[in-house]
Amino acid sequence: MAHEIAPDDVVRTFEDGAANDRPPLLVLDPLLSFLDEAGLGDGEPSIAAIGDGHSNATYLFERGGARFVLRRPPRPPIPPSANDMLREARVLRGLEGRARVPKVLAACDDASVIGAPFYVMELVEGDVVTSAMPPALDTPEGRRATAFELIDALVEVHGVDWRAAGLEGFGKPDGYLERQLRRFLGLWDHNKTREIPAVESVGAWLGANLPVSPPATIVHGDYRLGNVLLAPGAPARIAAILDWEMSTIGDPLADLGYFCTLYVEPGDPPVGKFELSSVTRAEGWPTRAELIARYEERSGRSMTDIRWYQTLALWKSIVFMEGNYKRASSGMSDDPYLKAFGDGVVELAQRAEGLTRGA
Repeated sequence: MAHEIAPDDVVRTFEDGAANDRPPLLVLDPLLSFLDEAGLGDGEPSIAAIGDGHSNATYLFERGGARFVLRRPPRPPIPPSANDMLREARVLRGLEGRARVPKVLAACDDASVIGAPFYVMELVEGDVVTSAMPPALDTPEGRRATAFELIDALVEVHGVDWRAAGLEGFGKPDGYLERQLRRFLGLWDHNKTREIPAVESVGAWLGANLPVSPPATIVHGDYRLGNVLLAPGAPARIAAILDWEMSTIGDPLADLGYFCTLYVEPGDPPVGKFELSSVTRAEGWPTRAELIARYEERSGRSMTDIRWYQTLALWKSIVFMEGNYKRASSGMSDDPYLKAFGDGVVELAQRAEGLTRGA
């Protein structure tokens, strides 16, 4: 899915960028020198923005016969530790050959190249599902197989020996849930544009009802249908898992709870613009209970209180969405989607409060 590149997104030099109101996202002259040194094509590139454009900036480059994808953080202000491209590149390198991820071709920690760290990865052919399934999989059988592929690919990630993958020190395996609560309470203080008592009360409930975590695994942090690439054609197969900037070492059930929170069934009430993938309302998609059972069977992990993990996921989403709303209302984003977040954040906080009561 492509979106438009704004006139001030891509400039030739930093001097050109200084004439604009906002900092650029790509600065071509130093970037092309970096790509030359990395052996990634030659000459002037053709550049297209891909993805939903709401968070990190992702671009498809075609250059001298080479095709690849560049990822960088959004414009500032960026919350501390969010949108960390170098962490994302590190986990992708660790998972190469162990899980379904794109290969990292180059990474750059020098902000003098384009103004922020970034990395370049291979282009994996496939479909990202947002509003419609690919025709070859748009049958009850294709939908059901896709859902089970999603679970099986997640089980693969959680089954990787993260120490053998060179990810020692990537995250702290113990105390993950406590740190999540502390971090997101801090992010809420950073992101909030108004007082929303439900966000505070849900945070308190999560702290008072912490489950005991299973042994730590790699955690994706944003695992959902919209963050995978489906291989072209049938049968259903996930070609690559994308968007790893939230990944760490921690409780695998946090990924499952998040996945289930965003996964809608036909009878679920509509959640408007926060419904990231309504395609799962169609005939053939399994229920959340079936997917949880599939995960339990394939992973060998017994389910603890999945409602707690679903509540955590919804609460974290609220904190992030308030940050996006703050960025949109500060003028750093032109995205009308983000500006519509104001009321929706309050609605989701009320839903999260309902989950704490078992509603």
